[in-house]
Amino acid sequence: MRRAGEAGFTLLEILVVITIIGLLIALVAPAALRQLSGAKNSIAKQSIERIGTVLDLYHLDVGSYPTTQEGLEALLHKPAGASRWNGPYLKGDKVALDPWNHPYVYLNPSERKDREYDLCSAGPKGNATGSEMVCN
Repeated sequence: MRRAGEAGFTLLEILVVITIIGLLIALVAPAALRQLSGAKNSIAKQSIERIGTVLDLYHLDVGSYPTTQEGLEALLHKPAGASRWNGPYLKGDKVALDPWNHPYVYLNPSERKDREYDLCSAGPKGNATGSEMVCN
């Protein structure tokens, strides 16, 4: 029993509160991390769509999509032989990176069926392949 005038928490009360907080963190943290991962995938898909729209504008002007060798840099700097190039098609001085700070993978001609080009993000580690990639 406590004497009159003594105030404070017992060691047991503090340990119970710390345990409850630890359990809450253990339950909530994985869900929060999953949401963050899903958000980055969504940002990658939206960025790929935006760059795809810019590639379509390039195609309308030049008559073809940039080759793999020209890459997305063709949206910023006029490639040799592109007489009707009307760029730059992107703001800034370099092509944006994916949400994980890796360059987008651009291939023309496409390696996938029914696509004119491939525009993909190689995921969080930058080395995803096939169906693991986020693509147009």
